[in-house]
Amino acid sequence: MNLSTFIRSQADRVAAVLATAGGAIALLVGWVRISSFVYPAQQIPVVVSGGLTGLFLIGLGAALWLSADLRDEWRKLDRIEDELRAQRHLLETAGAAPALPGRRAATTGATNGR
Repeated sequence: MNLSTFIRSQADRVAAVLATAGGAIALLVGWVRISSFVYPAQQIPVVVSGGLTGLFLIGLGAALWLSADLRDEWRKLDRIEDELRAQRHLLETAGAAPALPGRRAATTGATNGR
């Protein structure tokens, strides 16, 4: 798999890594800039610009990564559900499927207590 294919297939994870790296760089640059100031009044704008931007980008990266993981889990659940539907369909066509609660039985027309 080449790099462009990987980036297209994992765009959300690539964006998460880039956001986290950008946040770490913003924090580092803010720390370097703030260390040269002696007075707290001079440090506040740097904390606001570098520190808060860095924390926001790191949080955004974490949210993007979690979103990618959740999307993978939903895809797995969809595949499992499709497989179960296919198995259920095979059992129903073979006449071996039990009646599910709340569904009408194929031969008696009973509603299982409803």
